[in-house]
Amino acid sequence: MSEPAPARLPPELAALLVFVASGAVLVLEILGVRLLAPYVGLTLETYTTIIGVVLGGIAAGAALGGRAADQLDGRRLLTVLLIAGGLLAMATVPLVRVFGEALDGGGDAAALAIALFALLPPATVLSAVTPVVVKLQLGDLGASGTVVGRLSAWATGGALVGTFATGFVLVPLLPVRVTVVALGALLVLGGCAVAVAFRAFRGSALGAAGGVALMLAAAAAAAGTRCTTESVYYCAQVEGDVGRPSARVLRLDDLRHSYVDLADPRHLEFAYVRWIGDALDALRPAGAPVDAVFVGGGGFTLPRYVAAR
Repeated sequence: MSEPAPARLPPELAALLVFVASGAVLVLEILGVRLLAPYVGLTLETYTTIIGVVLGGIAAGAALGGRAADQLDGRRLLTVLLIAGGLLAMATVPLVRVFGEALDGGGDAAALAIALFALLPPATVLSAVTPVVVKLQLGDLGASGTVVGRLSAWATGGALVGTFATGFVLVPLLPVRVTVVALGALLVLGGCAVAVAFRAFRGSALGAAGGVALMLAAAAAAAGTRCTTESVYYCAQVEGDVGRPSARVLRLDDLRHSYVDLADPRHLEFAYVRWIGDALDALRPAGAPVDAVFVGGGGFTLPRYVAAR
């Protein structure tokens, strides 16, 4: 005698699961730009690469998730996808740091490689949640269009909320790596809650998942960040210059923006700053007083130069 088919997911839970999973993919996509910027810069090519890789993950996840839903126990599969997606999301921080340092300065090829290793796996796994939930919701083929359309709408809504919440709330309030780790932990906890509710896995398996999550959180903390300060716009870092021990360089993402020699204010490193200095020197005799207004201080290289001359 065959066992009865398991009851369908409650509609509210189904909507919540696809909402959260799809939203998480878009959060990772936007934060991925911020994670990669210190190594490959904020360029059109960087944005294009990350968006393309994540879209590829969404497409692969939808196809593979749909096939797996037809072959495996949907409740166990759903639990695995949520927990694995959370773990992979947490792994993006140390992965970006490792590959970013290894491929620093590699340009577009480096951006593609980092995105493939760090962002494609979680995007693929989390995008497989929606077709699995759809399969668990389908109980009447006559209502299949309604079920698919409703869950697709909730998934798109989650993506929209993830997009706006990341850009307008999460990035201004929290460091990027903290947000990524917290998102991953939330997904792991959600997967464990689903497993308990469905009795899909034993406690030892969930404990192992929690242990892996703690290790990944520790790895993210140990990986650290290049940023001296993480602003809404840039990863700002102050670093030294091997050739001039007394010099300090302000780097925004991967570009040098200001250069100051603490021991010699008359040293102008960048060519365009030297041109401005030459123009100022031509306008007054050396040592003569001058009234000057500087709009945009930067590293205050030119004000220090004028005061020293």
